[in-house]
Amino acid sequence: MFSRRGACYVAAKGSNEVKDSVRELARIYKPTNPRKFVKDYVKKYRIPGGYEDILTRLVEVEMEKISGTVS
Repeated sequence: MFSRRGACYVAAKGSNEVKDSVRELARIYKPTNPRKFVKDYVKKYRIPGGYEDILTRLVEVEMEKISGTVS
């Protein structure tokens, strides 16, 4: 969880913890721009590169679910 320099890292690529976290944050913040939301998340929590497309699609699906239940 911690590197030698003391920086905290979130679970590695392939972990459901990251996906669950992004889903939960998407429900809370309801982002209008999923790509920017994921980009900020990846930068803030130091998620490995190449994971943005998967997370962006996950946020888009979550937002579709939310908008579907409101109507």
